[in-house]
Amino acid sequence: MPKKNFIVTISGTPGSGKSTIAQNLTKIFNGQRVYVGGIRRQLAKDMKMTLAELNQYGLTHPETDVDVDKKAAQKARQLAKKFPVIVEGRTQFHFLPESIKLYIKADLEEGAKRIWLSLQKPANKIKRNEAKINSLVELKKTIFSREKNDLKRYKKYYNLDHTNEAHYDFILDTTPINARQATKKVVDFIKNHTE
Repeated sequence: MPKKNFIVTISGTPGSGKSTIAQNLTKIFNGQRVYVGGIRRQLAKDMKMTLAELNQYGLTHPETDVDVDKKAAQKARQLAKKFPVIVEGRTQFHFLPESIKLYIKADLEEGAKRIWLSLQKPANKIKRNEAKINSLVELKKTIFSREKNDLKRYKKYYNLDHTNEAHYDFILDTTPINARQATKKVVDFIKNHTE
């Protein structure tokens, strides 16, 4: 059985299944989840912006990243006193160096297809707070642009390239596998890492 209180950080590419894996791990390990993307999406809504607009605004307003990231890491450490904690956020491995660091990736084509499928459900559209996107081609351009923006912000504020796989303990390409298979691979790794 794994050590009781551990922190797992999950970074990766859009549409790779990070959220699904995080939700599954939270259930499997009877843990708590900290979702940085959800915090930033809520911040965007509160500021009457889409996520893309907040990301653009964030290039000159570091608090939209730095404050959120610091608070998420602080919350994770607090929760880890009692529970296993799954933290989903692109730079959280940097703020929680003691964590088990996962990088979940999928190629742009597959990631975009998964997000596009998810966006066909009205509830997911509202939850994601994305700008209005009319096609898969447009979505791919948006993802590419968002990734460039994220890289620029993290380099500026943290001098960090979150896509450098050397930062992570475990890298998983989910392009050819489903969520169940991906979750099993991650669970096996965590169990081996914490026993």
